[in-house]
Amino acid sequence: MKFNPEKFRGDGRGGFGWIAYRRYGCDVSSSRRKSRKAHFSAPSSVRRKIMSSSLSKELRAKYNTRSIPIRKDDEVRIVRGKYKGREGKVTQVYRKKWVIHVDRVQRDKSNGASVPIGIHPSKVVVTNLKLDKDRRAILERKDRKKAEKSEDVEMTD
Repeated sequence: MKFNPEKFRGDGRGGFGWIAYRRYGCDVSSSRRKSRKAHFSAPSSVRRKIMSSSLSKELRAKYNTRSIPIRKDDEVRIVRGKYKGREGKVTQVYRKKWVIHVDRVQRDKSNGASVPIGIHPSKVVVTNLKLDKDRRAILERKDRKKAEKSEDVEMTD
């Protein structure tokens, strides 16, 4: 999209308000309203990536990556909220509600039934990964990208 000075009236202070958000491209909105709509109406495939958790220091050093989308059977430690410090295995990734369920993190209802408590994936740290061939491939790809970036930095110095 080409800038048309006839349609632009300025930001009211004599400045060019369009410069601040135009640097990301004309097809990326900076509107809070549109961002929230996109986030909360995102399809399951997009929610998977958004629902990522950071890795523990040991896993971060081993796989050379900071975070990965959470999945069932990963072992996690809760680092924020009422259940901070608890560890357990992920029993369910509930993408519709943006939460994960961790075993032994539940409460009893008045009728005696126990229900799992939803925890946001950003509030946990993955301590042990459930690895399969697809997940290994993701980790290897991320590691390769990091290695390429570090080589580029070394070359420019």
